[in-house]
Amino acid sequence: MFMDVQTGGDVPRMKWGWHYLAWAGIPLVIGLALARYAGPELPAAAAKADAVVGSDWAHHLASPLGLFLLQLLVLLVVAKGAGALLKRLGQPAVIGEMAAGLMMGPLVLGSLLPDLHGALFPASSLGPLGMLSQLGVLMFLLVAGAELDLGGLRGRRRFAFTVSHAGIAVPFVLGVLLAIWLFPEHGPQGVSFTAFALFVGISLSITAFPVLLRILADRGLTHTPLGQTAIACAALGDATAWCLLALIVAAAQATGWVPASLSLLCVVAFIALMLGLVKPWFSRQVIRPGSEGRWLLGVLLLSLASALVTEVLGIHALFGAFAAGVAVSSNAQLRTLLIEKVEPFAVTLLLPLFFAMTGLRMRADALQASDLLLCAVVIAVATLGKLFGTWSAARSAGMQSREAWKLGALMNTRGLMELIVLNLGYELGFLGDRLFAVLVIMALVTTAMTGPLLSGMERWKARP
Repeated sequence: MFMDVQTGGDVPRMKWGWHYLAWAGIPLVIGLALARYAGPELPAAAAKADAVVGSDWAHHLASPLGLFLLQLLVLLVVAKGAGALLKRLGQPAVIGEMAAGLMMGPLVLGSLLPDLHGALFPASSLGPLGMLSQLGVLMFLLVAGAELDLGGLRGRRRFAFTVSHAGIAVPFVLGVLLAIWLFPEHGPQGVSFTAFALFVGISLSITAFPVLLRILADRGLTHTPLGQTAIACAALGDATAWCLLALIVAAAQATGWVPASLSLLCVVAFIALMLGLVKPWFSRQVIRPGSEGRWLLGVLLLSLASALVTEVLGIHALFGAFAAGVAVSSNAQLRTLLIEKVEPFAVTLLLPLFFAMTGLRMRADALQASDLLLCAVVIAVATLGKLFGTWSAARSAGMQSREAWKLGALMNTRGLMELIVLNLGYELGFLGDRLFAVLVIMALVTTAMTGPLLSGMERWKARP
């Protein structure tokens, strides 16, 4: 029996199952209708519709706006339904939304129902979805940067610095070693081994700070010593990892030592400007009642301008939005304003589109039977690197062994931030189709295993 969230009463299993069957059935019915009227036989179907009901509904449904609205409806229903289902199963809702986005792509839906997938997501319609999903990621990273309250690390900075950087360094080194094995078969044409190895290394080093916050909140650990330590380590580690990623991308994108050095200098200058001038200026500002709208508009303009600057510098717009959020994080009023006004819109409406675009980027033949071993190896290397790196550093800093293992399990959460990094690598050509699919699966598995790992460690601790 399961507990009803609203009433607190027991809900029969059959009722619970039908509830989610209805969620899944809505987009299926809509998709079948689209496949019927907007498929390859559009003229004949439209003519039949005109003859039967005397309308041109089929033409309107197949129009760019009609198809775009239908895609939004289907993706949101599937994502939120899967998120609610995973939340019932004790996992963060974002994992269900991530999985739903992947299932809507060619790898799953395209393989099982190719006609339906082709009707719902024709290649010509993916441009608007892609741009809107990028806007969603920019807004999400703005809020994620604002949530990185590095000023709240007082008293834990030395411990957080040691543990977070060990949690990055160990999986990074293991990722570079793994790249030696991966490069001959999975290195894209025209990409040097150095760029490929550095990107694989940083891909295994990411911790998803926003998802970690939600896992801690769901388990009631936010205000415990372990939760506060995990937040401090993840915040500092996230900031360091994104700075490293920006430097890696800038160096890899440049051709020759002189352009690479210039790109790196520009990146360092931009980071110094945001942290040395913009962030202190925001920390001194006082938001008076009634001026919240103007400040919100100003922060959004700053994030777009910063995104444009980093895009021009060649390190992608995502870094600019994140840097703008970090600059705003010094002002608690603005941080709260962004979390209340921007985050719900970005998380509820726009991020499911990003998950869907991640799935739509995968080809139906991206994964082969032989890649199951590769998936297992990558997941094992990523997990062991995070667990051992965090545990060893925490133990050396004086933390008890069992708490250090729990901290390592929390740092193994990759989630949405990992998907953002992987999509960036795919766009820039650092990752091929097969390795991209493998690393996306690794991001899902390592995030989903966080809860069970913590539960197992707690049961182990309770044993006499």
